Amino acid sequence: MSDTLGRGGAARAQGGRSIAMDLKFYYAPMTSASRVHWALEELGVPYEKVKLDLAAGEQRKPEYLALNPNGKVPLLIAEGRPIFEGLAILLYLGERFGTEKGLFPAANSDRAEAFKWMAWGAVTFGEALQRFLRNTLDRFPEEERSPKSAEVAKKDLAAHLAILNEALEGKEYLVGKTFSFVDISIAPAIPFLGRFGIDVSPFPNVNAWVARCLARPAFARVMQG
Repeated sequence: MSDTLGRGGAARAQGGRSIAMDLKFYYAPMTSASRVHWALEELGVPYEKVKLDLAAGEQRKPEYLALNPNGKVPLLIAEGRPIFEGLAILLYLGERFGTEKGLFPAANSDRAEAFKWMAWGAVTFGEALQRFLRNTLDRFPEEERSPKSAEVAKKDLAAHLAILNEALEGKEYLVGKTFSFVDISIAPAIPFLGRFGIDVSPFPNVNAWVARCLARPAFARVMQG
């Protein structure tokens, strides 16, 4: 494991006082942890980064499993408490920091919309994507892969993209009028679909939205690792 400081350093001054860093983020580049990484960079709050070498099995070491028994990333230690699951982390960060910074809706109808789409991205869209990958990628045993299941998952993903495309009609961002954690929770997955033979060209609203989101400086910082 290698520790580095996220944007903002170990502490940040506010109102003449120093706020000690109480966020420790465990991640690996180019994984689902990138969404949380992006959210932290957008917030600009102090946090500590711990990069895990998944190929070396650092996520399965006893000291890490004591924090996240799933043996996966992302993991956030916040206020001394471990939080696993990317969606849970985004919701926590959104409520704690995001509303004040305009990145997460206040507790009104837009908050309900945010929950709805973030859950949709993690559950409905995410399940179809995982089902497709598990039936196509070489890292899964051949005897466990099914071309028929992969084709069904591919059709399901196209149907989900159509739903997303309709939701974005006439809008720049998914919920409200500005960029938010809702966009972070879904947009990073879209560019990877083309790499697996899924045609995203029939969904112009989705493509324009993704381009707007990924053009943000915070996302560029995440891509640097």
